[in-house]
Amino acid sequence: MPVSFDHIPANIRVPLFYAEINNTLAGVQQMDQPALLIGPMTSTDPNAAPLDKPVLVLSTSQAYLQFGAGSVLADMVATYRINDPYGEIWAIPVGDGTGAAAAAGEIAVAGTASQSGTIPLYIAGDLVNIGVAAGATAAEVAATIAAGISALPFTLVKATYTADATTVQLTALQSGELGNQIDIGVAYLGLAAGQVVPAGITLTVTPMSGGAGLPDLENAIAAMGDDVYDYIGLAWSDTTVLDQMQLAMDDFTGRWAWNRQVYGHAFAARTDAAADLVTFGRTRNDQHMSVLGFATSPSPPWRRAAALTAQAATALRNDPARPLQTLPLLGVMAPQRQDKFNLSTNNTLLYSGFATEDEVSGQVTISRCATTYQKNAWGQPDPSYLDVTTLATIQYFVRFMRTRILQKFPRSKLADDGTAFGPGQAIVTPRIIKAELVAAYSELVSTGIVENIESFKSMLIVERDANDPNRVNVMASPDLVNQLRILAMLVAFRLQTAPVPAATAA
Repeated sequence: MPVSFDHIPANIRVPLFYAEINNTLAGVQQMDQPALLIGPMTSTDPNAAPLDKPVLVLSTSQAYLQFGAGSVLADMVATYRINDPYGEIWAIPVGDGTGAAAAAGEIAVAGTASQSGTIPLYIAGDLVNIGVAAGATAAEVAATIAAGISALPFTLVKATYTADATTVQLTALQSGELGNQIDIGVAYLGLAAGQVVPAGITLTVTPMSGGAGLPDLENAIAAMGDDVYDYIGLAWSDTTVLDQMQLAMDDFTGRWAWNRQVYGHAFAARTDAAADLVTFGRTRNDQHMSVLGFATSPSPPWRRAAALTAQAATALRNDPARPLQTLPLLGVMAPQRQDKFNLSTNNTLLYSGFATEDEVSGQVTISRCATTYQKNAWGQPDPSYLDVTTLATIQYFVRFMRTRILQKFPRSKLADDGTAFGPGQAIVTPRIIKAELVAAYSELVSTGIVENIESFKSMLIVERDANDPNRVNVMASPDLVNQLRILAMLVAFRLQTAPVPAATAA
């Protein structure tokens, strides 16, 4: 019987027993599917990470050391880890960009405290409790606020205070436009949560502004190479950065190209007035990018981007076809009641290339993780890549089939169907490959990734190439499993229902 061996030579004469081990029938698809966060750093420590180089992040404390406490990238890592405690994280720190300037704001204090209490101050959604004694003057309260902010090890701003002054100056530790998105607020939860400014004290906040500078991600993207990063979180959502990432991810020369097969998906977040979000969203059209559009919130966009990346990574690793709706975005605050988008606005955002969020009892959750893809090559509306689960399922399907073929037929000969070769020979025919693909598809049906195996079999084409005898061409049409997203019920009520006649006894 002609058995194909990989290592045992056919001409050996020395007795007696020889065995070679082959795992082609035992392999299964298994990947770490690491996440990647890209953001700016501040650290100048000798142990700081090099710019534009991937760094494996093993802990949040390492991120603060290598990227800088108060840096946007370290802040993203901290938020990501809250949402994904176990997944593998890489990060690429980038510089601030040419001509970068730090944003600045201030807190002006007036009055004298008529009673003791606590000022519930928020910096980028982080609560800073400032104790105030009865009789404290405006200058004393300002000094206490500055000291309280300065005592925080990981705050995003530094506070400066001049003796006897009544204003606290705030400066973003991270230079660049992102600093303008650091929210400064007071008593967000209100009286119902016991948050009030002590009587006699008035605080006037001047929002952070003046931050300038955007990075160039060219070097960071080049550093990604062909390494696998299935979930990529971005600190920015401006046109320049999204355009660079779109080119890096595309189907022609990017990570989804046929000759690279790296795949992955990118996530960002953007806050603005609803009309401005809609205008911006309709300029995008990238199936490999999801941008979460949300109303004004104390938490900065990069935290939502990190939380969304982490929740998507955790869920899609377990099941790429299961919808992300209702998953919590931990570590971010919901918009104030008067600022929240209603159902109509969120529906418009979903038609404008944005992912959307919801809020349940103060907890922000994913409503629908859509991509920015909206139109086909002819500019016509096209929902084929609407949801991130579609891309995640396609990615899983291709990798599963690729692993199966590479594992089963790594060094096979190719013959026509009907060739009478002996059992055990390392030969495949188009019919054998087709049977293997159908068998693999049936496994994906059982795990809820695809459906309708008979339809798949009927449309599956496997044939030898007419011009290259060493090549097999395959046309596969998987029917991806869908998601329960909408249940519409018509409640046709009655004021009175006619009684049902009793059954006549036999």
